[in-house]
Amino acid sequence: MSEYVLEMTGVSKSFPGVKALDNVQLKLRPGKVHALMGENGAGKSTLMKCMFGIYKMDEGQILMDGQPVTIDDPMDALNKGIAMVHQELQPIPARTVGENIFLGRYPMKKALGFIPMVDHAKMYADTADLLKKVRMNFDPKQKVGELSVSQMQSVEIAKAVSANCRVLILDEPTSSLTANEVEALFRIIEDLKAEGVAVVYISHKMDEILRIGDEVTIMRDGRYIGTWEADELTTDKIITLMVGRELTNLYPKRENVPGEVVFEVKDFTSINPRSFRNVSFQLRRGEILGVGGLVGAQRTELMEGLFGIRSHTTGQIFYKGQEITITRPKDAIDQGIAMLTEDRRGSGIMGVLSVADNISISSLNKYLDHGYFINGKKVEQLVQDNVKKMNIKTPSSKTLIKSLSGGNQQKVLVGRWLANNPDVLILDEPTRGIDVGAKYEIYCIIADLAKEGKSIIMISSEMSELIGMSDRIMVMCDGRVTGFVEGSEATQENIMTYATQFE
Repeated sequence: MSEYVLEMTGVSKSFPGVKALDNVQLKLRPGKVHALMGENGAGKSTLMKCMFGIYKMDEGQILMDGQPVTIDDPMDALNKGIAMVHQELQPIPARTVGENIFLGRYPMKKALGFIPMVDHAKMYADTADLLKKVRMNFDPKQKVGELSVSQMQSVEIAKAVSANCRVLILDEPTSSLTANEVEALFRIIEDLKAEGVAVVYISHKMDEILRIGDEVTIMRDGRYIGTWEADELTTDKIITLMVGRELTNLYPKRENVPGEVVFEVKDFTSINPRSFRNVSFQLRRGEILGVGGLVGAQRTELMEGLFGIRSHTTGQIFYKGQEITITRPKDAIDQGIAMLTEDRRGSGIMGVLSVADNISISSLNKYLDHGYFINGKKVEQLVQDNVKKMNIKTPSSKTLIKSLSGGNQQKVLVGRWLANNPDVLILDEPTRGIDVGAKYEIYCIIADLAKEGKSIIMISSEMSELIGMSDRIMVMCDGRVTGFVEGSEATQENIMTYATQFE
């Protein structure tokens, strides 16, 4: 009997113009958490998709209990005891929690003795038992579309656990979870370890890796670098192995000098009484205004209201001293305001289109000949300028954006908005789900934009990011602004004090 529940050896995988995996190996022991780390584009998710049957390996072998196996597709992987929670969530919003969890494997019964149909009573009873087991307090019959992103992620985790798997792949499982939800996930992982399940844990959060990981495999540029016991590693050593160099500074030196007020909000209140209310703040030219708060503080909802995605009842918006009216995103865009949304896949990228299409889509009207025909040469020049400026790693501008790493997708989205030359940029969790190296590149882009005089509003759930990047921090709690902290005086303690000032 092999000491490994699953082994991958000599795995290679290529896509047009790029070799994603080059002779990679991975060995998983039962009852252990095996952390898989590397920069965005290192090949981590591609390797997991090969394990889960989403991609076919060009070369390599998978062994389970020492015996070669072929995994044809995700259902075959589930049948073999392999489950996966993907980084980019793909729930069915119109269906219930129970229906999402048991999708493709509904419990069945026979009506009238012979007509097969879904046994809804058993499905919802099993869902309730499962949610109780994993300490998640959801109604099994609630529509998933009514849940927050963090709650959707919790449902996906419950779905994976329900498969009674021997190998569980968690790809950035805590990227949208609150602190309490993260603790609940860690308790679930400990329970699974006790049952002998091998857990593959992909995360860019070093503290999580060093806390729950037993072994760590590091990849770089599609290649296997090595495997270490977790207690042999430090954060600095992991970063050096991941990026191939030492990162002496996590945040770039900022040379922006905030100037006059260019954007002001007064008494802004949502049409939803449980959302943001009576919000007032100012934003200066060349300033990075951080927005902090716990999940549920209504930070995203506020910014979507200012951008015209959500309705409001009262409040005024002033731009360069003049009151403006924003009732839809086009109004904001026409005023020189841009917004990078939190959900990169759901409301950001257009996965079936190319990098060029995704960069140029919001500014094509600027490149029309005679008012009707798109000037392809000018559009391509715009795309190439942004690829160079953003340092986007892509085989070509014609490559589908969905094949890029998360960090490069994010840079494409920043490039899309910069093509409109906005004066105010709202960035909602701009580094969510991307690695430390790509984060630094995003930070440099933000710092350069502020230096050029662009005004930045940056929502972030990472305290260190808020403190490291912001000139000022606006803190929200329960839909209200509870305080402002100067960046030079910001600490986790005073931010949390404001973030927990519930009424």
